[in-house]
Amino acid sequence: MIWLANIVLVLHALIVVFIVGGLFAIWIAYGLRLPWARNRTFRTTHVLAIGIVATLAVLDVPCPLTVLEDYLRTGTAGPQGFIQRWVGAWLFYDLPGWVFVLAYVAFLLAVLFTWYRIRPRL
Repeated sequence: MIWLANIVLVLHALIVVFIVGGLFAIWIAYGLRLPWARNRTFRTTHVLAIGIVATLAVLDVPCPLTVLEDYLRTGTAGPQGFIQRWVGAWLFYDLPGWVFVLAYVAFLLAVLFTWYRIRPRL
């Protein structure tokens, strides 16, 4: 099941890239006057994704992807593969929980500000 846990880890990383990179991509595309910056489907998916992350953090609910990955790994120690080691180090930090709640909510506010500053097409 380790291979499945690694797939979940990579999926988790891709979602993080979508959420964080998506905000920067919207602003860059808007500055370059690219029409997809106002794409309603992309923008709605983006705001829902960070909204879910922030809501889970505020409610102190563990991320379902993290829970699934941990379950698939069954907590047994073993050699870490390249993807597991580097993507895992990139995603998980040893900080107090309130730091993450604050960061997720602040990022949600930035996404909502962007929604109103760069309105999606109807």
